[in-house]
Amino acid sequence: MLTFYYHNFLSQNVSRNIPVLIIFFAIILLVGYLLVRIRTDSKKINIGLLIVMLLAFSITALVWILNVPNAQISDFGNFWTRAPGFLDGYKLYETDNDYFSKYAYQSGFMVYIIGIVKVFGFNIFVVQFLNVVYQALTLLMTYLLANKIFNNIKIARLSVLLLMVDIDWFALNSQADNQYLGSLLYLVTFYLLFNDKLWSYVLAGVSLTLACLIRPIGPVFIAGIIVFVLIFILMKHRDYKTGLSFLLTLAIYFVLFSLSGWGIKAAGINDYGLSNNDPQWKFLSGLNYQSGGTYSNDLNKFIDASKSRSHMKKIENTQLKSEITYLNENNAWLKLFINKTQTLWSSRTLATDFTDYAKKHSPKTVDWINYIAYMGSIVLIVFSWIGSLALFKSKFDDKFYLLLLPLMAFAVINLIIEVQPRYRIEFLPIISILAGLGLNNVFLAIKNIKKA
Repeated sequence: MLTFYYHNFLSQNVSRNIPVLIIFFAIILLVGYLLVRIRTDSKKINIGLLIVMLLAFSITALVWILNVPNAQISDFGNFWTRAPGFLDGYKLYETDNDYFSKYAYQSGFMVYIIGIVKVFGFNIFVVQFLNVVYQALTLLMTYLLANKIFNNIKIARLSVLLLMVDIDWFALNSQADNQYLGSLLYLVTFYLLFNDKLWSYVLAGVSLTLACLIRPIGPVFIAGIIVFVLIFILMKHRDYKTGLSFLLTLAIYFVLFSLSGWGIKAAGINDYGLSNNDPQWKFLSGLNYQSGGTYSNDLNKFIDASKSRSHMKKIENTQLKSEITYLNENNAWLKLFINKTQTLWSSRTLATDFTDYAKKHSPKTVDWINYIAYMGSIVLIVFSWIGSLALFKSKFDDKFYLLLLPLMAFAVINLIIEVQPRYRIEFLPIISILAGLGLNNVFLAIKNIKKA
């Protein structure tokens, strides 16, 4: 993070960027201090303060939407622009090498977009407004989870504060992005699992299915859940009853997800259901050393929708072997992994870039927005580091590992598949809980110093 900050911001304008960063941290510390000073023993005050924070965020997020272009770009454009055509009788794809035939697993979110267009018409503001609602609910779930984990309202408040000021997290709400609804549903799943009731395990299976349909990164969450059950439920506590309850959640998920794939086929939405017919691409781009494991225009030569999937599959497999050979011969695996880790967790999410903000505002304004957005990420990351260290001395519910293990699984899988900085967006609520713990410990340390 320090390297990225130096090369992209500090070296560009030292006289402006350092003072602004200090002011930003000072504001966060001041607001955070006020939040922890407000009494926590009154339910009315706790609810009222949370509502004020959520309203403040929602108003800011809506103002953001009104100041960025409505144009839907990249993958977001694929979802939005194809919905009216589908409702008019056109297929989502023409060949077996088109976007929705290769990545049929995106059909779940496409159904969501089609539903919105059918009910509300072709009005992108509906999608944007719903994104803000999902973001506000995500802040609420972050608050509830943080309080359940640490039994500490102060940490819950600080977690919400640190997430809501991160423009890198919320800026993509102007796009038809599946990350916000998906992230919310995953958090709801964890909250239900935290309740440890039969009904909550059943509902968790339903919410996990919906989350995977909207944002198809379910395998990392499922992997985290399985590891949690094996280590903390069965090995540590030998609680076989709870282990069976988690198994029930996963069983419901697998049944419902399979039925959903069948339903998408039966409804004529996508003949490929929810499958991934181009798994090679994520590894091809992810192991491309020259691009640092990210998508680049140089890889466009491997994207030719006019050719059949079987033809392109052979080309992609050949190139994938070439990428692996290059990494082996140049002992470049470790360096690639380090570069990809820095890209995923330490760089800008580029969320503001995806909004085409630059088309409506001056370069100077764009530069300011990008810098302020990244400062939110810096604050979140710095305090999450402190929070990670504080975990060794803090008392917390073992179920926190239900959140941390999928985060770890996500970090590992991204070592070998394509990475984009924005992919971390759905995991930032988890990081914000760590950051809330970190900021609270900073205040406790300051308090102890004063006493000494």
